[in-house]
Amino acid sequence: MRLSEYTDYTLRVLMYCARHRERLVTINELAEQHALSKGHLMKVVNDLARQELIETTRGRGGGLRLSKEPGTIRIGDVVRASETDFRLVECFDPSTNACTLTPNCRLKHLFDTALRGYFQALDGATLADLTVGSPGPEGHSAGAAVRVKRAVAVAMPASTQPPLRVKAPARR
Repeated sequence: MRLSEYTDYTLRVLMYCARHRERLVTINELAEQHALSKGHLMKVVNDLARQELIETTRGRGGGLRLSKEPGTIRIGDVVRASETDFRLVECFDPSTNACTLTPNCRLKHLFDTALRGYFQALDGATLADLTVGSPGPEGHSAGAAVRVKRAVAVAMPASTQPPLRVKAPARR
């Protein structure tokens, strides 16, 4: 699975704003810092403002800044709002599914479990987690210590093959 450039830009804008909470950030600054098109950034910024993640100020001396604390912005929510399609395989969409394996296939379940694990990991991280320890103004750290997250084990479906049996050698 690959995130779209739009989601990448969205995360970059949010991270940059989180690192520079003390002031307004401009589109020109973002474009220069990340070597991105101002047009693309305008779309991202408008969408983030519509979602009320950032606030914008127009005119001379204007710019944008986070409207929420970085610790309250979950990365999973940002990705869900900026991505358009999470169908990893054809059978995720019943309206277009033409796969002949669907009745007996375990692949959909496996990918569904993986996607849920992916979002569980993203939902466990906040914007603050991504910007902690980043140099802020005058070299100060942008936040507190990173939270330690536990790994999540995902159970794999049992194989339909019988277990392999190894015959023990005969005793003498």
